[in-house]
Formats: sequence, C-alpha cells, structure tokens
Amino acid sequence: MENLFSVLRKGPLLLLILSLGCQPLEPRRPLNKQKNTFLQGSVQRNKNRIAQEQKLLADIAKKNQHLQFTTSEKGFWYTLLEANTEENRYPKTGDLATFNYQIETLEGQLIYSEADLGTVTFRVDQEDLIPALREGIKVLRPGEKGLFLFPSFMCFGYQGDFEKIGSNQPLRFTIKLVSLKNN
Repeated sequence: MENLFSVLRKGPLLLLILSLGCQPLEPRRPLNKQKNTFLQGSVQRNKNRIAQEQKLLADIAKKNQHLQFTTSEKGFWYTLLEANTEENRYPKTGDLATFNYQIETLEGQLIYSEADLGTVTFRVDQEDLIPALREGIKVLRPGEKGLFLFPSFMCFGYQGDFEKIGSNQPLRFTIKLVSLKNN
C-alpha cells in the first residue's frame, strides 16, 4: 500500500494516464458502409419479373378472346369452361373442397395430367397447398371447371418442382371443383 501512495505522489503523469483510461467507450462503427444493395436489387428484379409475367398473361388472354378471361385481385387470370348457375356457394374457410386439376405450360403443353395428380380433398385455407390451387378454387362453384393463368410466384416460384416445372415458370391450370361440403 505504501508503494502505491509513493508512486501516486511522485507521478502526476501516471494519475493523468489512469484518468484518461476511464473515458466512456465509443461504439465501433461497421467497416462495410455500403447499403444493402443486394436486397434492394432483388426486390427490383422481382417487381420486374412480376410485371413481365403480368404482361405475358394479358397477351395470352387477348389471344384467346373467345374465352373472356377475368383478372383476380391476387394476380391471376381465369375463365369458366363449365359454369354452374344453379349453385351460389363459393368455397370459404373451413369448407371441405374436392377437386381435379391438370397443369400445362402457357402454350398448352401438358406437364401433369389429372391422372398424374389425382383427386385432391382439402380444407379451404386450413391445409397447405400452393397458392395457385388455394386461390383458384375460391372463384369456382361446385361442378364448375375453370382455366387459370397463374404467375410463377403463385405456382412453384424460383425453385420449380425439381422435376418437370422450371424456375420462375408461369403456368396454366385447369381446375374442376367436384364437390364442396360446408364446415
């Protein structure tokens, strides 16, 4: 203890050094000051892709004017091939929907037939299906059959299905709502 006091008496310089060491720490700044340009670029690329796909879907709908396509709020186009005017019910959350469908390219080349895919039964908005199917059946009444033009983000997206459907591929679906049971 005596040695410490003798050092402090003799060394005001040491006291000054110790007091400077007690200054508040300044936070470190990031070394990489670039903005996150990758994410901003990705957002812009996706917006451009959606715009291109919407133009493509609109062009296909115009070429098939005899079908009278309707646009949906979700970004897909559809037309009824078989209508059911006797039924007024549309699928809603919790209903048990049974349907058949097939998948084609936008040019009409068959990718998966109804036989390949089989009959699907699911609870509306309560089970996991691709958005194209979840949203597509909601515009059909029991017994109706529709032709749908879906952008890639509603189908299999950037991954495709790892078999026959490529990356970012917009598709054409034919869906028939076979039956609908209330929740």
